[in-house]
Amino acid sequence: MSLKLLVNDKKIWDAFNVELDNRLAFAHRQLELTRDTNELYRLQGEVRTLRSFKQLREKVNGTTDESF
Repeated sequence: MSLKLLVNDKKIWDAFNVELDNRLAFAHRQLELTRDTNELYRLQGEVRTLRSFKQLREKVNGTTDESF
């Protein structure tokens, strides 16, 4: 499956974003509750990855600035 099919099909893209939002909310709740430093770092990486997935449409379609 091409990534363009995922990011340019509104119904699929919207469902994907709902799933990402749910996972982000769960990861944020876990961040608030964790006391383990290694788990904190792991969760921060998870949040960063999920946020990058939310920008996938712009990256695949070439409409983003990747200077960060």
